[in-house]
Amino acid sequence: MSIVALKKLTLIAKITSKRDVLKGLQTLGVMHINTLAHSDTQHNAGTSRADDSYKALRFLTELKHRRKQVSRDPEFDIARLTTEVLKLKQSLRDTTDKRDFLKQRIRDITPWGDIDFPPHQALAGYRLWFYILPVGKIEALQKVDIPAQIITRTARFAYVTLISKHEPASDVLPVERTHIGSEPLRELQYQLNDVEVELEALSAQRHALTRYIMLFQLHLAQADDQASLQQAMMKTFDDEPLCLIQGWLPARDINRLEALLEQCDCALSIEDTNPDDNPPTLLDQPQALKAGVDLANFYQVPGYRTWDPSKVLLASFCLFFAMILADAGYALVLLVALLAFRRKAQRSEKGRAYYLLGLALCISTLVYGVMVGSYFGLAPPVDTGLARLVFLDLNDFDSMMQVSIAIGVLHILIANVAQFLMLKRFTRRYVPIGWSMLIVAGYVLWQLGQAHSVSTILYMIMALGTLLIVLCSSEQPITSIKSALMRLASGGIALSGVMSAFGDILSYMRLFALGLASASLAVTFNQLASDVYAASPGLGLLGAILILLVGHALNLLLSIISGVVHGLRLNFIEFYKWGLPEEGYPFQRFAKKEIDHD
Repeated sequence: MSIVALKKLTLIAKITSKRDVLKGLQTLGVMHINTLAHSDTQHNAGTSRADDSYKALRFLTELKHRRKQVSRDPEFDIARLTTEVLKLKQSLRDTTDKRDFLKQRIRDITPWGDIDFPPHQALAGYRLWFYILPVGKIEALQKVDIPAQIITRTARFAYVTLISKHEPASDVLPVERTHIGSEPLRELQYQLNDVEVELEALSAQRHALTRYIMLFQLHLAQADDQASLQQAMMKTFDDEPLCLIQGWLPARDINRLEALLEQCDCALSIEDTNPDDNPPTLLDQPQALKAGVDLANFYQVPGYRTWDPSKVLLASFCLFFAMILADAGYALVLLVALLAFRRKAQRSEKGRAYYLLGLALCISTLVYGVMVGSYFGLAPPVDTGLARLVFLDLNDFDSMMQVSIAIGVLHILIANVAQFLMLKRFTRRYVPIGWSMLIVAGYVLWQLGQAHSVSTILYMIMALGTLLIVLCSSEQPITSIKSALMRLASGGIALSGVMSAFGDILSYMRLFALGLASASLAVTFNQLASDVYAASPGLGLLGAILILLVGHALNLLLSIISGVVHGLRLNFIEFYKWGLPEEGYPFQRFAKKEIDHD
């Protein structure tokens, strides 16, 4: 399977039964609804409520430990619970902020001690002014002409109090005045205790509300279904007393749809797609390749009349990831971690698909790591079975560069051939063949050299490829000399892409460069650990172990990031550019989201 063949469905029903027809289609869940009418009325209130409910649900599900779930509650009100949870969330945030403020306040005034400030009249109008003076500037106190007292002193600061009826001048000491407030230390500690008790009560309340997570999810799914139904009702074309519903559905589901509509009083028309239509794209692959569908749609949805790149994308992504990681030891670490979480990963259909993708990445990396003979940056001993499996040398720059460029040529060749097979009834379908001839002949010529006996044949192939690009890049009919010149000009513009093709192929050298960088870092960390151990066999052993653990963990993390980013980049930028120039839009099933529960 690949891009699913779609049929255009048109329904004519009574407006009075429109909601029932759409509810049936939503239950069936196989149709993409087209927009036939645009309403100026915006229903933001429902969207806002749904957003609030999702925020409340997320706030509850963030807790790892939850209460036993309530399976049914006739009085459950999702709107009331949403309001309660969001209010609790805000209270927790405010209380946490208050606790943090009090803790900081207590830390700030603890050096001054527990001060009870007397009434203003008790000091005959005098007031206390506080300063935190660095020990290195304590001589400045000798120049102060008003009473001063050092309250306490640490290794870095002296906590000073000045006594004066009016605020001292700003330059009386080389530091700014400190504000410690009017509340004594013990009062702040009492307040902190009260706040922590309140925070504990709010946390207990949050934990208690987790018993409604399942009901929350169920009712939220129902609310989503109602909102989706309401949006679908706004997409129809209404003309009293009838309404028109139009959309797309897979050809394989026509029988299911007809069985459903037998119960409805409506007229049905099913048509094949025509060249003027712009159907959505529905990619369908077996369970083992479902992750490839997500990857294919991540950057650009293929057009309906293009082709499904998910299989090629999965294979090339695994290869690129393996070449960038380039270490069998790292692959084993990832494989063990993946197998450890296999049960959790396989709980959902999407989780199983990505588990299989992870398994493919680990196995391909393991195989490539064995081929280059790298195990945590160490080469296998000579004359062993593992040494005999080594076919590539990462330190042989010329060979690895040629391998990377060969992979780039093959990857772009696949893209061009796929585009040729896709463009069946167009003159420009021969342009990808022209590029393929130009690229392959140029690569072979680079490998064999111009003095080789077949170089003349290769030049002829390149000339023929160039001619195909120039003559077939435009569909404009030739009716005059001007139109012929315009077509040639279009071909010349298309031929200027030869520099782009050259640059795209060279981009694949990043596979060799990043793989060499990963291997070099692994070797470097091994050498550092060896040097540390050799310098001090006793304590150096601990240092060597730490260097190995931290160094290889960091290298593995960087390699994974590079493998994902650059592995996808070569597919989405270079490959898509040559194989999928047209972009489509995704098939969105009009289906229920309501979850099942026992």
